[in-house]
Amino acid sequence: MYIYLSYGIYHCVNIVTGKKNWANGVLLRSIAIKDEDERVASGPGLLAKRFDLNRNHNNLFLSPENGFWLTDGEHLKKMGTIIQTTRIGISQAKDIPWRWYLESSRSISKRVKGDKTPSTKKCWRPSSFEGL
Repeated sequence: MYIYLSYGIYHCVNIVTGKKNWANGVLLRSIAIKDEDERVASGPGLLAKRFDLNRNHNNLFLSPENGFWLTDGEHLKKMGTIIQTTRIGISQAKDIPWRWYLESSRSISKRVKGDKTPSTKKCWRPSSFEGL
């Protein structure tokens, strides 16, 4: 993991996806957690805060032994449509479509124009088969 401080206030968590000392990370923007408020980790700073991640966790290798890991998304198709859009909260390269979100999630900080937040009856919620 690569963790940095944004605006001198918020910790942001990136998963490094390639070789060391090369720009190749994915910013974790949001996560839904079973049986918790849908907005508890609905932004990069809130996500880091919810899991108590800070710069002390920088360079942590993702593994179950370290308490933070990723698994295959075997149930991904059951979750619904993934929306691809442009990046937000940056000053350069705003037009690059390197941002994705689950259309049926209510934990999105900024949706594509015209995309409405789904009702609580129609939204996706984590269940036991996702392991959350």
